[in-house]
Amino acid sequence: MEEEKTTPAAEETAAEEPTAPAEEPTLDKKGERKLLRELSALEKKLGEAQKENLELSDKHLRLAAEYDNFRRRATAERTAAYTDGLEGALEKLLPILDNLERAALYRDAERVAEGLALTARAAAEAFAALGVEEFGAVGETFDPNLHNAVMHVEDEERGEGEIAEVHQKGYKKGDRILRYAMVTVAN
Repeated sequence: MEEEKTTPAAEETAAEEPTAPAEEPTLDKKGERKLLRELSALEKKLGEAQKENLELSDKHLRLAAEYDNFRRRATAERTAAYTDGLEGALEKLLPILDNLERAALYRDAERVAEGLALTARAAAEAFAALGVEEFGAVGETFDPNLHNAVMHVEDEERGEGEIAEVHQKGYKKGDRILRYAMVTVAN
């Protein structure tokens, strides 16, 4: 007897051939009641899951609304703080403008010089009230973190790295440099 040789494709085709429909199992009353109990339990679980889903969705929406409100409130507070700070700074600078206007009314050079000196003093007081410090005076030691050396001179009377001349004062607020001092450094 010869054995029939089959290829994998032939095996797949054989496996795909329709088979006779299986008869649906018949349930007795006991099996039917069991399935109804299982169905009832599953429906109960589904209801609980849907309820939990609604609760979580509501919680998520509330949290998103709270975050949105917080974001808006924080933005409004930042804007108000900036506006308040700017107004405070401008209030401190207004006396300087007043002094300049008064000095401009004088025709006598001596009175104008006196008015400008008062204005410079008022400016220094306004900056001090805002927490701005001045630096870069003749005689200080040169610090590249604070000073910008624009010239170098040889001076026997001054020490190494000493500031010989200040072209423009420097200003800082706390640790933040507002403007570097432009200086001439000796030796």
